[in-house]
Amino acid sequence: MGEAVEIIYTNGFSKLCSQPTHPNLDQSSSWYEETIDDDLKWSFALNSVLHKGTSEFQDIALLDTKRFGKVLVIDGKMQSAEVDEFIYHECLIHPSLLCHPLPRNVFIMGGGEGSAAREALKHNSIEKVVMCDIDQEVVNFCRTYLTVNQDAFCNKKLNLVINDAKAELEKRTDKFDIIIGDLADPVEGGPCYQLYTKSFYEQILKPKLNDNGIFVTQAGPAGIFTHKEVFSSIYNTIKQVFKYVVAYSAHVPSFADTWGWVMASDQPFSIDAEEIDRRIEERIEGELLYLNGAAFISSATLNKTVSLSLLNETHVYTEDDARFIPGHGLGYRN
Repeated sequence: MGEAVEIIYTNGFSKLCSQPTHPNLDQSSSWYEETIDDDLKWSFALNSVLHKGTSEFQDIALLDTKRFGKVLVIDGKMQSAEVDEFIYHECLIHPSLLCHPLPRNVFIMGGGEGSAAREALKHNSIEKVVMCDIDQEVVNFCRTYLTVNQDAFCNKKLNLVINDAKAELEKRTDKFDIIIGDLADPVEGGPCYQLYTKSFYEQILKPKLNDNGIFVTQAGPAGIFTHKEVFSSIYNTIKQVFKYVVAYSAHVPSFADTWGWVMASDQPFSIDAEEIDRRIEERIEGELLYLNGAAFISSATLNKTVSLSLLNETHVYTEDDARFIPGHGLGYRN
């Protein structure tokens, strides 16, 4: 086989063009490349590009990959992949709903692909799910291409709102049992970083929770080398606002890292693995693929390095002193 020549394009796509020795053997493949850090990149082979464009708020791509199925990429960062998104979304959604005594209404910040709503709607006590995403274009093409979530989008309990989550929460008079941050990662110039700040949690989000309400957010990479990017800071920021805070993590193969979530309330979390399993059996329609009681308890037992970092973290996320993971949103380029 001849030498492979890699041609890198600025939007993250590349074409690996092989020159085969056999005239009938076509080894050409398209690849997508994501910057994990300044000296580290993660790439995966594509079958096709289903959608690529720029909305009012962010760069968007929906890719059909050979290894991970359909993949949603926003501002150059992998958001979810078809084959393993259940890990991320089960960890994001179910712990808070299972820790709550009887959740009836949920507010999802972001979540435009519909997977977070899909998982929340599995709980038989749920009466209303408000999904508030800022980007109509993301919602539109996810509804078109991600067939696994079409039932969720059609569910009468789902109230889809296209708006900035901060503005939407500010104007609403109702309160919620669960508020979920299924937001894009905080990148410089992106639309979401203000939704990770102490002032937002304290002044806007917390007043919209019921007395025994629970807040949970995705909190970025939580690996041994990446947890100080934003995970430890988000955890410490939430600790300034809520009495009880739990950080937990799980490995997500398509993210090429361990991922973190932070759950918080002013009421203590006191259920054990057996009680979680019992509530899963009683409350959830269908079977979870990843999460059970033992898995959740294990996920909240962080390794020594990460635990010490969370314990010793002093940074508080503010509008003027934010942390970002590698990558840039549209605002950075304006």
